[in-house]
Amino acid sequence: MLKVTFVHHSCFVVETDHHILVFDYFPKEAVKECNFTGEMPKLPSDKPIYVFASHKHRDHFSLEVLRWASEYENITYIFSKDIRLGRNYLLRNGLELSIKSRIKFVTAINSYEVGDIKVETLKSTDEGVAFLVEVDGLRIYHAGDLHWWNWGERGEIYCEAIGSAYKREIRRIGERHVDLAFVVLDPRMQEDGYALGMEHFLNHVSCDLVFPMHLWQQFDLIQTFKRRPQIANFKDKIVDIDRENLIFQIEE
Repeated sequence: MLKVTFVHHSCFVVETDHHILVFDYFPKEAVKECNFTGEMPKLPSDKPIYVFASHKHRDHFSLEVLRWASEYENITYIFSKDIRLGRNYLLRNGLELSIKSRIKFVTAINSYEVGDIKVETLKSTDEGVAFLVEVDGLRIYHAGDLHWWNWGERGEIYCEAIGSAYKREIRRIGERHVDLAFVVLDPRMQEDGYALGMEHFLNHVSCDLVFPMHLWQQFDLIQTFKRRPQIANFKDKIVDIDRENLIFQIEE
C-alpha cells in the first residue's frame, strides 16, 4: 500500500507497506500567520515510524513530535543538525534526556542508514537539509526549505546565487528516479519567481508524482502553475491539493 496524508504546509505522512514516514510536522497553533487546520492522523502502531525534521524553523519543527515516543514504541527521529536539543532545554520542556537516543542528527550532503531505511541529504538554500529516502523499494524526496528563493528585494546577484545553489543540489539527485516528491511552491516570490524551483525540478528529475507544498494555504497557486505552458508535459504529475487533511491512496 501507499498512502499519503497532507496535514498542512510542508507536513506529509507517508505510509508504505512496512513503514510510516512523517515529514516536517508542527502543531497548527505554532504559526500564527495562517489559520492552519491540519491534524496529525492516528498512526498505526504495528509499523516503525520515522519522523523527519528538515530544519529548526517553527513551520517545519516542533518539540511536540518528541512527545509521541510515549505513545509509539517503535519511533525514530531524523533531524537536521541545526535543531539543537541541549540538556537544559529538554528538561525545561518536560522531556526525558533518554529521548536523544532515538534521534539521528544529520548534516547536508551525506548518506545514512537508519534502521532499515536509507537517507541521503541535500544542502538547503535556507536552513538545514532536504531528504531523499529509500524505503520499501520507493524513493521519496522532501525538499524542506531547499528552493530557488527569488526574493526580489534582495537583488539580482542574490537571486542568481540562490538559483545556482539550488541547481547544484538538484543535480545530486537528477540521475535517479523518484517515486514521490514534496516540492516547494511558495506564493511569496515576486511575479513568476514562485515557479522557478518547481519548474527546474520537473525538468531535471524523473518523478512520478509531485506534491506542491509550503503554499501558505494559497492552494489556487497550484492551478495557476499547472496552466504555465512551460510545464505542459509535466502537469499530470502534479498532485492537486485544495485543502488540508487530504488523504491520497496511490496505486503502485
